[in-house]
Amino acid sequence: MNIDRRSFLLSSLSAAAANGQSRPRNVLFIAADDLNDDMSTFGHQLVRTPNIDRLAAKGVRFDRAYCQFPLCSPSRTSIMTGLGPDATTVYDLQKHFRSVVPDVVTAPQLMQKNGGFSARVGKIYHYGNPGQIGTDGLDDAPSWNERVNPAGIDKKEEPLLTNYTPGRGIGSAPCYYSSPARDEEHTDGKVAAESIRIMEQHRKDPFFLGCGFYRPHVPWISPSKYFDMVPMDKVKAIPFEEWELNIAPKWAYWTTPPNFGMTEKQRIECIRAYYAAILFLDAQVGKVLDAVERLKLEQNTLIVFWSDHGYQLGEHGQWFKQTVFEPAARAPMIVAGAGVKARGKVCRRTVEFVDIYPTMADMCGLKGAPANLHGKSLRPLLDNPNAAWTKPAITQVRRGNGPKMVMGHSIRNERYRYSMWNDGTEGEELYDYDRDPREMKNLATDKSLESTKSSMKTQLTAIIRQRGWKGKA
Repeated sequence: MNIDRRSFLLSSLSAAAANGQSRPRNVLFIAADDLNDDMSTFGHQLVRTPNIDRLAAKGVRFDRAYCQFPLCSPSRTSIMTGLGPDATTVYDLQKHFRSVVPDVVTAPQLMQKNGGFSARVGKIYHYGNPGQIGTDGLDDAPSWNERVNPAGIDKKEEPLLTNYTPGRGIGSAPCYYSSPARDEEHTDGKVAAESIRIMEQHRKDPFFLGCGFYRPHVPWISPSKYFDMVPMDKVKAIPFEEWELNIAPKWAYWTTPPNFGMTEKQRIECIRAYYAAILFLDAQVGKVLDAVERLKLEQNTLIVFWSDHGYQLGEHGQWFKQTVFEPAARAPMIVAGAGVKARGKVCRRTVEFVDIYPTMADMCGLKGAPANLHGKSLRPLLDNPNAAWTKPAITQVRRGNGPKMVMGHSIRNERYRYSMWNDGTEGEELYDYDRDPREMKNLATDKSLESTKSSMKTQLTAIIRQRGWKGKA
């Protein structure tokens, strides 16, 4: 760190002390890319994730956490700005939020404004994965004092991919490679190493460190030892019948043809490769957590672990993201470390990713958070996961663009999900997860649930209007 930067930090912290404020807590922001809940941390029997398990033991695991939009850039934009997609109008992988809200104060910027240091290693804002690995991608320069863009051997191994169909982009195709290279040679191994370096250098400063991993996003390139940890005969393909494509309005589905036309054997091989990538990710997370302990940062560091959205592996014949079905909308989230009282507990309240920013500001003592954030601090649930909490979670997805655009908005409470396409003119969905966790029966026309649907639609409409949705012209 240069002298000017150090002087700025010292003067800011001295001013805070003079005003009776304590030093802000650090934030370690650990992001995964395209990670669902298929981990032992969330009850999966095959994919053992001991490092994410131990993080959960030091915090609260949120079992009903939902992204705002099941696509990288819109979701990450909402997490970092605290604003829903209809406020930023980031619905794709090209638009930058500052073209719409140029003066927004992002979460790491708030740390800077409180005298802290902010840095990013790897993918926090959107990157084309794998095409933009090693570049800044669609980053936000004002958010960071330091940026690091690792690129590992996996970039060179892409021509060796199995199950890749020419004509599809590598970043949107189910393909994989069991690599002979060591963890440290891969991009995510480098993300862990660089994140540790920054923590070592800035352990005496209040910091916001975005540790952005690229797995388990496709292509599923991981060291071979992780493939060996997933026995092929233990992996099961998710059942699918053609009639499932008629459960919901046509807009609800994204994968065409269903299962990308893969055979059952190919689906099993891909699921195995995805699981191997999760195991590789878990090992890298473990290295970062080891460093937090070694550097004695646990007492003053809030750790937030998240993925930008969930991930489908064949439910309703759908793969990847871009649906508002539960497996894509639901994403893993753990909040652990300093200030978290309910350690090792599980929260089953519905929370959403716009809640992360106000939670971070609240838990870390950061002053000056924007007044227009769409979320709510989760502190009550970090104290008591069973505390009263009636706030639902909102997720949306877009089909098409311009005059042909169809927008799907979805609201989730602890029992039901209601989804409407173009405010309901293009179809509706209603699912009861107490009785139908696989979303096999759309209850939108069930007369006995008319009041439930009407109430949820009214609530959803009010929330999305407040967050910037002006309706489909």
